[in-house]
Amino acid sequence: MKRLAILGSTGSIGQSTLSIVEQFPERYSVATLAAGRNLDEAFAQCVRWRPKVVSMATDELALGLWARLREDHISGIEVVHGSAGTVAVATHSEADFVVSAIVGVAGLEATHAAILAGKPVGLANKECMVAAGEILTAAAREHNVPILPIDSEHNAVHQCLRVGEHREVKAIWLTASGGPFRQTPIEQFAAITPEQALKHPTWVMGRRITIDSATMLNKGLEVIEACRLFDVGPEKVRVTVHPQSTVHSMVEYVDGSILAQISVTDMRLPILYALAFPERPASNLTFDLSKLRHLDFEEPDLKRFPCLRLAFEAAAKGGAHCIALNAADEVAVEAFLERKTSFMGIPRTIEAVLAATPESHPATIAEVLRADEDARETARRLLAR
Repeated sequence: MKRLAILGSTGSIGQSTLSIVEQFPERYSVATLAAGRNLDEAFAQCVRWRPKVVSMATDELALGLWARLREDHISGIEVVHGSAGTVAVATHSEADFVVSAIVGVAGLEATHAAILAGKPVGLANKECMVAAGEILTAAAREHNVPILPIDSEHNAVHQCLRVGEHREVKAIWLTASGGPFRQTPIEQFAAITPEQALKHPTWVMGRRITIDSATMLNKGLEVIEACRLFDVGPEKVRVTVHPQSTVHSMVEYVDGSILAQISVTDMRLPILYALAFPERPASNLTFDLSKLRHLDFEEPDLKRFPCLRLAFEAAAKGGAHCIALNAADEVAVEAFLERKTSFMGIPRTIEAVLAATPESHPATIAEVLRADEDARETARRLLAR
């Protein structure tokens, strides 16, 4: 029985993870949960799963949850809050495996603490690896802890890498749907609205990641994540636009072989893979081979998607530039959704923040968080102009 700590339990990845627990009760149970701001869902999860500890985003929300549990005569659940509470969830003695699915860098401290505590991590949060991948991977090596990717693309790469040696890898190929604007004339980009950008052709995701897919910044973050997870330089990571989203990623080996991972577009499959690794338990997540009748692959247009170019440049510099890329994007996307900047204002803001970022390599999580906040403040100032 593997007991799980789920960071981001009320989000889509967290809820998909809980559906896996429900499907495989003989394999998995819930130890602790970090539920964020969704009080109603947090209460429902407490009733269903009876975790040892639940963390809420704020003291007020924690008090609200505690009151509702007491009203229903539910005892034995410790309610905590804030970043310290999330760390407590991630490092609890009864947790055997940590699913890191809190959006943004909010889950970074807890993910790092889990690794330092010797707990395997299933990582669904690419921002943690982008901002602090050098620190997280070094800690994982030191403590002999696996970081197993849950993102569908990196999970696919992880599967393809199991058949070869690291020295035999020629290139890692990340596939991208191209988003909703793959064929939109560039001259129309200035008029793109949030409503248009939120209509992803393949996946159902959160608002920020959907906008990032539309700009292809999401794929750029995945390039950086791949460099850190699989210990390769950005020159060995390629991106190909694959509108069908059937092939999730590929690995090209030096002998000319290319291995591809194909599966349903359902996040439960990569979650199950990470939870069960190195096993492969039987599931009902089957794939219809008739969908392989037509597969397209094409080079991404970096003029159409400058965010992808900026991500490769940040990956080459590493350190503070990767932190700034993610932070500036998050601020710019929020401004776009609030109609305070245009769609093309997103890459313009990121480029300006990167230009203002000095080269450095933060050595601690505290330094990473300071660099993150500095980049956010720079982005806010630029947007305010």
